[in-house]
Amino acid sequence: PRGKAMVHSVDFFRALVDDPYLFGRIAANHALGDIFAMGAEAQAATAIVTVPPGLENKVEDVLFQMMSGAVEVLNEAGCALVGGHTGEGRELALGFAVNGLIDENLDSVMRKGGMRPGDALILTKPIGTGTLFAAHARLQARGAWIDAALDVMCQSNRLAAHCLREHGATACTDLTGFGLLGHLVEMTRPSGVDAELNLSALPVLEGAEETSAAGILSSLQPANVRLRRALRNQQEAVSHPRYPLIFDPQTAGGLLASIPADRVSACLGALRALGYQHAAAIGRVLSQGEAIEPIILVLE
Repeated sequence: PRGKAMVHSVDFFRALVDDPYLFGRIAANHALGDIFAMGAEAQAATAIVTVPPGLENKVEDVLFQMMSGAVEVLNEAGCALVGGHTGEGRELALGFAVNGLIDENLDSVMRKGGMRPGDALILTKPIGTGTLFAAHARLQARGAWIDAALDVMCQSNRLAAHCLREHGATACTDLTGFGLLGHLVEMTRPSGVDAELNLSALPVLEGAEETSAAGILSSLQPANVRLRRALRNQQEAVSHPRYPLIFDPQTAGGLLASIPADRVSACLGALRALGYQHAAAIGRVLSQGEAIEPIILVLE
């Protein structure tokens, strides 16, 4: 359309729950996250599906349930499913290539690189899905923990993105596989700033501290832990119970944004009114110092 520019994103991952309908909802939310984080509106998606071989009726039923969940989420976002491709594989997996539209002048786009010293850091959803579902795979997670995590993963970021933009967000990204620290570093580097992260202020899913303390971690965690070199006070922080969770990879995670400090209270109130009950201010943006490491952890 005239006056609009197109943005594009693609995500794909294997099923982390046995319910194909729920998995479809989570996968669609996960794929839409990048589009919303940019400040765009999703327009059209194509699906990429892998299904395990089996009886034709059984495969069709799984596919129907999974795509029913996904299409519900896409429809709620005003995004049309326009096609896709299905293949056989060892595990059920689903992904989407999503197109979105944004103003051509890019005035409304939310980039990763717009952080300003003095801004506050806002996180819209709790973290901990990586460790919880690693525990779930080992049958070591309580049902209530997984149910609560699924509720959060099925929550769209669309309204949160609108709210953050209305409250003057200077930078934004969605939390996915690189974890909180990885995505924060992705924002500080292009912004030319440092950041302070308050571990005690982090919203955390119930059970995530317990499972991470037990050493039950996502298979992606070791790669994320390499980013500890970005921490200025890593040695002091390593014994904090929430320290492992800053490396925890997220599925359908929330939005991490920087907003002007004087708008934090209003923004959090608006987010909670929209249903993001765990939204929290988790730190602040600092001027770039002489130290190589851009992130300081607050341990109180």
